[in-house]
Order: sequence, then structure tokens, then C-alpha cells
Amino acid sequence: MNGRDRRSEIMNILRGSSQPVSGTELARTLGVSRQVIVQDIALLRQGADPIISTTQGYLLGHDTAGRPNRRFRVKHTRDEIEAELNTIVDYGGKVLSVIVEHPVYGEITAELIAANRNDVQTFLGKIEASKGMPLLAIADGIHMHLVEADSEAILDTIGQKLENAGFLVEK
Repeated sequence: MNGRDRRSEIMNILRGSSQPVSGTELARTLGVSRQVIVQDIALLRQGADPIISTTQGYLLGHDTAGRPNRRFRVKHTRDEIEAELNTIVDYGGKVLSVIVEHPVYGEITAELIAANRNDVQTFLGKIEASKGMPLLAIADGIHMHLVEADSEAILDTIGQKLENAGFLVEK
């Protein structure tokens, strides 16, 4: 399979998946190395394909148009990440991204894509395994999450639960 056909197949796989697909899984499916997949993804992005890298793998960019979504500005410690994210997913939210405001770089956004407790555990496991620092560490614990849900009422409930837990910085 040539590179053009392989990249076309990558797009077909991503279009057919509602969950992120890991580079390792793509490599195995297409019979190439993970590095080839990384290069293919870079080429696809240059062609304006909306591919997002998440902690779980690659997926096509989310379109929140038409789906209720809201940014929640929160503050907590590293030890409270699990409780905060579980509060959001337990009440029907899907955490699309985490955003921090940096004094030099402006807004820094990282895709998260957590829709349930399993996704939260996977995310926390990757932070632990990499010995990396979560983005909240560069902003004194203050950050935002872009959250989508099935209704504005669900987003209102999530906001109230975050406030009750002491995570919400402002409404």
C-alpha cells in the first residue's frame, strides 16, 4: 500500500470510530511502524484534516456546533483532578479539553475527551506513567474545561456540582 492509500485508510478508520484510535493500533492494522503513522498524521494535518491527538489516540476534530457546551473555570490541586473530572462525567458531561491561560503564550489548550470514569482513569494513568505535570501546574491550579452535554440543564447541573465541591472559580 502506498502512502496516499495508507493516509486515505487512516481517515476512513478515524471517520468510522467514535473513540480515539491509538497510533499503535493504526500501525498494526496498516502493517507499518508507529513512526510512519505519526508522519502520516502530520501530512494529513498539513492538508487541513482536523485530526486531534489525545491521550487515548487520534480522532477527528470535534464539532460542538449544535451541541450544548460550556467552559467551566475551575481551581484545584493535582490530587483533586480525579474528583473534579468524575464530577463532570458522572452528571452527563463530556470533557473535551483543558485550557490554561499563560502570561506569555496566551491560551494553551489540550484535548482531553473524557466521557466516563474509565476515560478519567486512563487519563490519570497516563499522567502517572509519564511522570508529567498536568497543565493546571503552570497556572496555580486555575484552568478551564470545555464540556459538552445533551442539554443546557445538564451543563447547569454540572456547574452547580462543581461549585458545591469547591472547584468552580466563577460562574
